[in-house]
Formats: sequence, C-alpha cells, structure tokens
Amino acid sequence: MAESKLKHDIRQDFPLLHDRSIVYLDSAATSQKPKAVLDAQRRFYETSNANVHRGVHRLSVAATESFEAARAAIAAFINAEPEEIVFVRNATEGINLFARSWGAANVRPNELIALTTMEHHSNIVPWQQLAQARGCDIAYVPFIKESGELDLEQLGLVLEKKPKLLSLTHVSNVFGTVTPMAEVVAKAHVAGTLVLVDACQSAPHIALDVKKLGCDALVFSGHKTLGPMGVGVLYVRKKLLEIMPPFLSGGEMIKTVTLDRATYNDVPHRFEAGTPDVAGAIGVATGLRYLQNIGMEVVEAHVRELTDYAVRKLATLPYVKLLNKSANRLGLVSFTVDGVPAHDVASLLDEKGVCVRSGHHCAMPLHAELGIEQSVRASFSIYNVREDVDALIEALEHCRKVFFR
Repeated sequence: MAESKLKHDIRQDFPLLHDRSIVYLDSAATSQKPKAVLDAQRRFYETSNANVHRGVHRLSVAATESFEAARAAIAAFINAEPEEIVFVRNATEGINLFARSWGAANVRPNELIALTTMEHHSNIVPWQQLAQARGCDIAYVPFIKESGELDLEQLGLVLEKKPKLLSLTHVSNVFGTVTPMAEVVAKAHVAGTLVLVDACQSAPHIALDVKKLGCDALVFSGHKTLGPMGVGVLYVRKKLLEIMPPFLSGGEMIKTVTLDRATYNDVPHRFEAGTPDVAGAIGVATGLRYLQNIGMEVVEAHVRELTDYAVRKLATLPYVKLLNKSANRLGLVSFTVDGVPAHDVASLLDEKGVCVRSGHHCAMPLHAELGIEQSVRASFSIYNVREDVDALIEALEHCRKVFFR
C-alpha cells in the first residue's frame, strides 16, 4: 500500500493538522503548509529581509541570492531553465499574463483559441476577454460525461481548424481525471498549435517535466503545492518568452528609462514589475523540495490510493452520486447527495470536523453540462490517510440521518 512508503506520519509536519478534530479534505482549493515552509519564510524576514536586484549591501545580496535560488529550484521541479520561470501572484495571473502578452500580440481577428469545457473559470474568462478585444473565436473541446475524460476524437476535429493556442487543464479540478498531456501536446503541435497547461491540480501530486510534456507554457499556484498564498509560477519556453511584450510596467522590468522611452529588462525579469514576494518565492520552493524529498512517485502513489479508496467507499452509499467513473483520476472526488443542496452537505460535514468544498468549483460551464448547479468535492494531499476518508463516510451517514429521517 502506498501509505507504507511514507517514512513517518506526515501530519506531524503540518502545525494546523496537529488538531486531530479537523479532517482537512479541501487541498484542491489550498494545501496546508509544513513547518519547513513556515520556518523558511520567517527565517528570510528575520535574517535577510531586503529588496532584491537593487542593492549592493549584504542584505540585498543575500535576498537576491535566495530569491534566484528559489527560481532555480522551481525550474528544476518542472525540468525547465530558471530564465523560463516568471513569478506571478497565482496561476490565474499567469494565464492572464500570457493572454494579455502573447495573446494580444499574436492572435488576429477570426483566428481560433481552443479550450475544453472542463476548464476552471481562470482558463476561460481571460480568453473570452481576448476574443472580445481581438475579434478572435473560441472553440471548446467537450468531455465524455460518463468518464469525465477529454474527448480525444473531438479534440482532433478542433485541431483540424488549426487554432493558435490550446489551453487546458492537466487534472480536472472537478473530476480529477488526468489528461494524457504529452499525447495532446504532440497532436496540437502537428496542427501548428501552441499549448498552455493548467497544472494547478497536477503539480501537487505528479512529477512534472515540461520537456517530456512538450508544452509551450504551464502555470501552477504555490499555495496548492504546500507553499504560501499569493505566489504562482508561469513557465514559458524561452524562445517564446523572449518575443513576448511586457504585461505590467514600472520598476524592475526595465533596463533604461528616459523621459520619452524605456528599454526592457531580460527575461524573466521584464515580466516581474515592482517588488516581488521574496519570502513567498522561498516558501514555494521549500514546499516543492518537501514533496521532492518524499519522492514524487511516492506522493502520486499515495494520493492515487486514497482517491481510489474514496471512490470505493462512496460507491457503497446509495444516496451519493459520483460525477464520473474514470479509473484515471487523482487527488479528488466530486459528488452529489440525492435531494440535498451541496452547501447543506458541506455544512453538516463541517459539524463533524470534515472540511470539504461545495459549489461549482469555478467550473460553472461544466456543471451546466452535467445538468447540476453544485457538487461536493473532497480532495486529498500527502498528509491525508484512509481514516480521513472513513471520517468523510461517517459524516455523510450523519448527513443522511438528518435529511432522510
């Protein structure tokens, strides 16, 4: 069993989880933070707090070295080069940056952007805004309702139209299904289509390699990978990044400024206007190192085992309907409870200390296609155990007794 490969009770490393009355099953929204991350951020502020890239005194030098070391560690995590890593506030900002920079400069009227109907709103709305501004079109690749998997046959039909970009999720934040991304990227490139990958739900659980995936851009949020809130990562292939115009302007992203013009900094700094969240970057890198020290193959096996266990247990409850039946899902399960609104289910589960997500999970088009308004989502991380799933099942039985007495 995957759990046996863990060297110790991982929950010991997460201060918030020392309270065993809390069963935290909302890691797809944000992960808990290990002490190593909290300590690393506090240590920066206590020992080397200074602005980066702008000073020659010892504190500024130390801060800059730590910041760029964090960039290098994050690059190594996805097998990229440090200069291909842009720090942003979150994956949402990363997608917006790419849409407003590459998209505005390269997508022409009547050209096509391809998305899927499984996307998070953050990977829909920026492209809708680009379409409105540039007069381009959006084509949506559907999913297979029974399995929650991307319809690869329909993908092929969309790619025949030669879209400029395909932007899609690696792991669905509603279904948990894993897209065969290397296969998808290869098909897209044959059509001359660039690919942006939303890795928010895959980065916490899967060893990512942008070279093996072959993608042109990728985003994820630090707060879902055991790091702090407010810091995200945008990877863009260097040759592509170098021809993208700046998104935000001001300090740090320039080389020279005169009263009538400016020249821009090298990548990635031209995309990092203003003072960055140095402690946040250090925290993200520390969270990723924590996962790597466990071993990403161990992390994935552990989370897959928990996901499969949850599916089996939930399938025994006749009043629970799982939203998909794919065997290739990871990290989360979404479901409805017959006759009970999702928020009511979540509130009753909270009475038993079980923390889950309820609502449309920023995926309203997907829920509309399923014919439902909301669902309940339980999601897992390396610090969860089978007993957490058992607590969820017990709490759902409590819910059943309240609503079906």
